Amino acid sequence: MIFSAKMSSREVNVYMAKLAEQAERYEEMVEFMEKVAKTVDSEELTVEERNLLSVAYKNVIGARRASWRIISSIEQKEESKGNEEHVAIIKEYRGKIETELSKICDGILNVLEAHLIPSASPAESKVFYLKMKGDYHRYLAEFKAGDERKDAAESTLVAYKSAQDIATAELAPTHPIRLGLALNFSVFYYEILNSPDRACTLAKQVWFLKPSSLTSVVSCQICLVNFLKKNLYELLWLCRHLMKLSLSWIHWERNHTKTVR
Repeated sequence: MIFSAKMSSREVNVYMAKLAEQAERYEEMVEFMEKVAKTVDSEELTVEERNLLSVAYKNVIGARRASWRIISSIEQKEESKGNEEHVAIIKEYRGKIETELSKICDGILNVLEAHLIPSASPAESKVFYLKMKGDYHRYLAEFKAGDERKDAAESTLVAYKSAQDIATAELAPTHPIRLGLALNFSVFYYEILNSPDRACTLAKQVWFLKPSSLTSVVSCQICLVNFLKKNLYELLWLCRHLMKLSLSWIHWERNHTKTVR
């Protein structure tokens, strides 16, 4: 790689990551941003660098998660038809995708634990990285089984709770990172822990913020717009989960009302 005399290797890697993003070469974007992440001992990641790292991994993991869901759906259909030979082929192919998912998750988790989380000082950075740690343990829990799934779920819960404690103490209720954490935490409770009541409670905290927690109606609108813009990719993934939550929410509200009465 040709380095400019006026640009540090870190600046070059950031620029290359931006180029890779534009070219939709996300695996290479990950490689460039991993190099940047490993320089945090001397200087913490900027907000831009932090977001580039997140976007790179979201795209790489997102494609595999989509593939896994499609293949798993086909596998269920073939099992219902009794096509054992097809099922055997699909299981082997699903295993390949799961290996890729594990490798991606292990990669970012190693970077987070070895470099990013220990070097994070502002509360915003700590919450961001702990949320990210929880996210990738959650992705592991989506397809792991037995003790591996249990371990991944426990690690997710620990990371999300740590992030939540800091966010509650240090970040405004309308902070985009705190909002994103609450949404992802609710998905974890619903999908991984099968706890719709807890998921609904967390979701309510996000979508029904009290005016008293905002400086004005305008600031609320600006906050929500910025949140949607910065988290659009993740929100697309959450749509189907939130649709499920809405149904559970109705059931929860009815039961809660009956209990109160």
